[in-house]
Amino acid sequence: MIEILEKAAMSNGLVAAFALVGLIVLVSGQISRHLTFGRVHGSAIAIVIGLGLAYVGGKMSGGHRGLADLSLFGGIGLMGGAMLRDFAIVATAFEVQATEARKAGLIGAVSLLLGTVLPFIVGACVARAFGYSDAVSMTTIGAGAVTYIVGPVTGAAIGASPDVMALSIATGLVKAIIVMVGTPIAARFLVLKTPRSAMVFGGLAGTVSGVSAGLAATDRKLVPYGALVATFHTGLGCLLGPSLLFFATKALVG
Repeated sequence: MIEILEKAAMSNGLVAAFALVGLIVLVSGQISRHLTFGRVHGSAIAIVIGLGLAYVGGKMSGGHRGLADLSLFGGIGLMGGAMLRDFAIVATAFEVQATEARKAGLIGAVSLLLGTVLPFIVGACVARAFGYSDAVSMTTIGAGAVTYIVGPVTGAAIGASPDVMALSIATGLVKAIIVMVGTPIAARFLVLKTPRSAMVFGGLAGTVSGVSAGLAATDRKLVPYGALVATFHTGLGCLLGPSLLFFATKALVG
């Protein structure tokens, strides 16, 4: 029976990858419901489990792609690759209605801009503190602090090394996890009770996955409003990262 399952998984890698992710999501939901009583959303737990499995897979195979380096889970490399990632971005963008976006008003636009520039500054400063003094590396890691998608897109555009782009992705993932876990804890302090406040929070936080999971654990009714503004971060970051933010960083550090 086990041999049959192994052959099926190796012959249908992408299907096996979806099945594995579905199992992780199911287990994460149960952990969230029964161990944390919903305070930590299942999405945050699923990401932590995924990172742990990636580490274990990398150790077992001696490779650099986590579980995807194991032949049994080779489909994860395709599932997590650029093709499906870009498809997911496009699919998310199609859900956004321009008429609904206007409801955020000027404060939504300001929060969106601040949520893009401030994380970039923090990420670039941290990169400089850890010895990355060139403009390309600082810009790429700073862009990763905006979202984990903006980082590699910016790095590829300005010629960053693969190691730096990997760091930018890791920076964005850490940010997403912090937002996921921290939103329910800080919800009362942030007064996340109305759609307008959710829009402002989505603009400032800037990570769609983190905002969606965090608001889902706080108040499910607020999720569409927070995600609505946060969705624009990827596009805005990809526009500003390789252009205005890169040139500003280059002007400062040479």
